[in-house]
Amino acid sequence: MSGDAGLIFIPLLFTACFGMLAYGLLLAFREGMDQYASTYSEDASRQFEDLFLFIPAKRIADLARLAAVGVFVLFYLLFGDLATTAGIARGLGFAVGGALLALNAPRILLAILRRRRIARFNVQLVDSLIGMSSALKAGFSILQAFESIVKQSLNPISQEFSLFLQQVRVGVKFEDALRNMEDRVGSEDLTLMNQSIEIARLTGGNLTEVFEKIAATIRERMRIQQRIRSLTAQGRLQGIVVGAMPVALLFLMTLVDAKMMMAFFASKIGVGLIALAGLLVLGGALIIRKIVDIRI
Repeated sequence: MSGDAGLIFIPLLFTACFGMLAYGLLLAFREGMDQYASTYSEDASRQFEDLFLFIPAKRIADLARLAAVGVFVLFYLLFGDLATTAGIARGLGFAVGGALLALNAPRILLAILRRRRIARFNVQLVDSLIGMSSALKAGFSILQAFESIVKQSLNPISQEFSLFLQQVRVGVKFEDALRNMEDRVGSEDLTLMNQSIEIARLTGGNLTEVFEKIAATIRERMRIQQRIRSLTAQGRLQGIVVGAMPVALLFLMTLVDAKMMMAFFASKIGVGLIALAGLLVLGGALIIRKIVDIRI
């Protein structure tokens, strides 16, 4: 009788402990999600507005949280095993990692969109400077030169110049409107243009020649940057391979022979070796990235 009671009690105790663990994780997850949503909404709203993407930040945060929950459940079902402690730990590890990646997916997407927007802006800025120089030669004022670019160019430069002109029309100082545009775009080339305009307005310099020289400087810088990217493409690829291959191998080996990999996950020496390998791989990837990161 005592043995039968033990057979019943042990699974119940295990289930109760697992339920308490799941409940605690759920509470911690909800609290973290609330803090994430409040912080994310403030930061993302500004970033979306800078990209002229008028999407409610709360909606994006809700979608990110929903995706995180879905990825957590999916990864736990794929990699977890309730029958063993190691299986539970493995499932939770993959699930938490996947959920964190899903939560940060909007930030990663925003960063990619911002980099692409800056690159397009810089390419358009060269032709815009030449166009503004021609407009000034024709007798236009500096504001009229900006207006001509808004009418002739595509986004994103037409959006940024249009917003700059709107701010000037409603009473914002010319210099302040330029700085606002500079803060929104985050382009070094735009900073160079703004500084040149401010200096020319203070000293009475020839903006026509200034714009032409800036355009030539930016064009030459782009040519050199493109050359550097071509020469360092192999190094960047090596950095990606060095960082991704060990993770991919760990993932595949866990799928192919989970029992063999459990020897690493279930022992202190194995966990230490995996952690050491991860640090070495991360260090190698960062060193390669630093070597090929050449700034002009």
